[in-house]
Amino acid sequence: MIKTFHLVYDHIISVENLLGAWREFVRGKRHKRDVQEFELRLMDNILDLRRDLVAKKYQHGPYEFFRINDPKPRDIHKATVRDRLVHHAIYRSLYWFYHPTFIPDSFSCRLGKGTHRALDRLRTFAYAASQNHSKTLWVLKCDIRKFFASIDQSILFSIFRTRITDPDILWLLHQVVNSFHSTQVGIGLPLGNLTSQLLVNVYLNEFDQFVKRELKEKYYLRYADDFVILSSDKIWLENGLTIIQNFLENKLKLQLHPNKISIKTFASGIDYLGWVHFPDHRVLRTTTKRRMFKRLRESPSTETRQSYLGLLGWGNAKRLREQIIQKQAEKC
Repeated sequence: MIKTFHLVYDHIISVENLLGAWREFVRGKRHKRDVQEFELRLMDNILDLRRDLVAKKYQHGPYEFFRINDPKPRDIHKATVRDRLVHHAIYRSLYWFYHPTFIPDSFSCRLGKGTHRALDRLRTFAYAASQNHSKTLWVLKCDIRKFFASIDQSILFSIFRTRITDPDILWLLHQVVNSFHSTQVGIGLPLGNLTSQLLVNVYLNEFDQFVKRELKEKYYLRYADDFVILSSDKIWLENGLTIIQNFLENKLKLQLHPNKISIKTFASGIDYLGWVHFPDHRVLRTTTKRRMFKRLRESPSTETRQSYLGLLGWGNAKRLREQIIQKQAEKC
């Protein structure tokens, strides 16, 4: 039996929660003009927002669109300060209700998780699944095609309704989710929303649970829309791939990226989360390395350098660390 949440709409829209959401939202953004303008009349703006939320008159505003290269082109949709405050207020409440329902091996946009934990978990899985590398280990690696832009909002709300029974909360979620669409109405979530980070995990948790409960895959981990399954049985992975594709297409209306599906041995090197992983070490991906040195040339600050030195500490990158330190010494 699925456990429903006893969320209270009044708590989400309370002045206390909105003020807490503001404190979290404003970190690192006080120099932004739109943030400064909102903060000039902070309490008036928060009270006006709360009145609209109480009366169900709140309507999500339009988005500002821009494109970034990270490293591939990504479409970002930025909401107004007022709407982003609502996103934070929702996130503060929903996150702690959904977090316990997620599998331990989902690592994206979760407190106490992150890229480094995913890298370490992959290494642990590799040792266990290969019996300390005494058996040939195969890795199925997949990526979901146009993930954010493909989320079916009607399916998302059917998932919401299995746990959230409060119609007021569902109304508020509708205001946020239905404020955006990608290729067609009812499809897609914007990359720029804080709520999107949580909602895509809620959406893909259906897949995570299927893989763990139905397929009984012990060595499965996911970071955002990238996931891997480790097994000593290649045929099982090949058969499982078909089952996975069918579930994603039929239940979640998602498709795997055809050019990003691979089944190969762990010993041959698995490219995952910016690193190429081998049984006894991991090295930085070539494209990540090039991007790192390009950024260091364009922004040779101490903060950027220290950030990359920290990154390189998570793998076998002694020579790269020495190169960065040497280049910095040459400039001094």
